[in-house]
Amino acid sequence: MTLVARTVTRGFVTAAALSAFALAVVVAAFPRSGRAEATGTPVYVTKIPAGYRDWKLVSVAQERGEINDIRAILGNEKAIKAFRAAKLPFPEGTIIARIAWEYLPSDENNKTFGDFAKSIGRNPPSEPQSFVAGHPKNGVQFMVKDSKKYAATGGWGYAQFDDGKPADETVMKTCFPCHDLAKQRDAVFTRYAP
Repeated sequence: MTLVARTVTRGFVTAAALSAFALAVVVAAFPRSGRAEATGTPVYVTKIPAGYRDWKLVSVAQERGEINDIRAILGNEKAIKAFRAAKLPFPEGTIIARIAWEYLPSDENNKTFGDFAKSIGRNPPSEPQSFVAGHPKNGVQFMVKDSKKYAATGGWGYAQFDDGKPADETVMKTCFPCHDLAKQRDAVFTRYAP
């Protein structure tokens, strides 16, 4: 091979290698979700937002099966305004909290219902009628909207605190893949209950 042919071949191989490298960089920057990642690793919320127990109620839900809890969804002022206006995507600074408890029958309330039924000549209920929140369950969870800081997780930072301490990263890694399934609703499953 002549010197010119080797130089042209090397130049072609170098250009091809550089093109492949550039393509790999572009592909790595855009994960399957189609969103650019700000960093290689997701960043999680590490502090409990102050005053969240005073936020307004968005909705309540009962989860059955493996989760088996009753939960309240709360929102800061930005979240509440967006939920009420049905505004998507949620604005920057939105914070949504999820508090959950065991879902337990209330012996006291169910006895009262049974006694009342008897007092009006009816048969008492054959199964529990009243259920209440028991002990806290599955930690307290948050979603914080900050599109720049949490670009790797669709613009939302996720958190779970168990007994006031951040959950293990293995728990946190499950948040985004699950919420990303609801990307048509800006990754939020809950709908406002007026």
